[in-house]
Amino acid sequence: MRGGGASIVDLPWRPLPMARSGLVWRSAVYQAVSLAFGLTWFVGLVVGLTLSTALVLIWVGIPMLAAMMVLWRVAAVLERTLARLAFGIEIPTPYRPLPRGRDPLAKLKVMAADPATWKDLVYLFLRFPLSLVEFAAAVAMWSATGVLLFLPVITAFSGGGVEVNFAVVSFWVQNPLGALPAVPVGLVMLALSLYAVRGLAIGHAVLARVLLGPSASQAENRELRARTERLQASRARGVDAAEFERRRIERDLHDGAQQRLLAVAMDIGRARAKLDDDPEGARALIEQAHQGTKEAIAELRDLARGIYPAILSDRGLDAAISGLAGRAPVPVEVAVDLPERPPAAVESIAYFIVAECLTNIAKYARATLATVRVAREDGWVVVEVTDNGVGGAVARPGGGLAGLADRAATIDGLLTVDSPVGGPTVVRADLPCTW
Repeated sequence: MRGGGASIVDLPWRPLPMARSGLVWRSAVYQAVSLAFGLTWFVGLVVGLTLSTALVLIWVGIPMLAAMMVLWRVAAVLERTLARLAFGIEIPTPYRPLPRGRDPLAKLKVMAADPATWKDLVYLFLRFPLSLVEFAAAVAMWSATGVLLFLPVITAFSGGGVEVNFAVVSFWVQNPLGALPAVPVGLVMLALSLYAVRGLAIGHAVLARVLLGPSASQAENRELRARTERLQASRARGVDAAEFERRRIERDLHDGAQQRLLAVAMDIGRARAKLDDDPEGARALIEQAHQGTKEAIAELRDLARGIYPAILSDRGLDAAISGLAGRAPVPVEVAVDLPERPPAAVESIAYFIVAECLTNIAKYARATLATVRVAREDGWVVVEVTDNGVGGAVARPGGGLAGLADRAATIDGLLTVDSPVGGPTVVRADLPCTW
């Protein structure tokens, strides 16, 4: 019930883990003092609302009702904080946004029209009977547990024996030795008390979550807004990644193939000038131009492979990654288990993640072995690249790993890097097959 942490609901049900959990004991303290809060809210609301309603006829009651509405919303905010401290649950604020500006009437109008305001009121009224149950249970359980556990001590200080009376059960203990059998019963009672505390706490937490938290439609809207924000962020990162890739291709063309083709053209021009007067020199220039042409073709082939390799579209990830592994300077074990081919975008991103990781391993890892695993897990394609190198890899902004994370984010995927100093390094990408 709480995002990112344990709550009273998530604890194991075994007695010892519950006894060691601070949440259970915080819940027990909260239940013991909850009557004070419940009685305060109940008396305050009954007196305040009754008086305000009676004075509406002379207009004084209207501002009093408005003040009461503000006060019970403040009380509800306090109750959300208490629920977080006692039960470990995080209850999101369900209120509609108030209008900006200093117009109190406009704000009060929005508050009065907000269903969450009236759910707060219902919760605060229910708080009193609920706190009565919690307080009565706390007094009964913990007093019985304390008496049974410490009965030998109580008997020793009493002098003439002690009569123990638990409603329908009563007995007389004359000395501490005769009180010892009560201690194991007290331990059993302690375990039962912990179960009762947790059961009441879960019930209270569920009630608070339903009445103090957002409704199902509000929660769905929040989730949709969060997803929209993530998609906007991933789209922006995708645009940045595409722009970076465009600049890289442009740089590679300008600094590589373009320069070689320019040199080829100059060599051919010089060969034409020497063709009649110096045939041998012309032949050497033609050979040089031929070699430059082959190098330019190789660079263009590598550049095309970097954009989208033909083997990936023709034969799929298994063959494409095997090709990468075969060209890697480090031994690479490849395991691809895909019952069917994923979408082309997923294949492309998975390929380039593996390619970049193998490049980084060759440059920086000082590894002797790398493994690549690609598998389908439910609706996701999982890519894991592991090496036994020195570790210490970090996804720095502007770096290669950060670029891979940006690629994965374009389809709402996730890339994680686990690389402690000393190794091993594990780069994992979870890529959705539907989005």
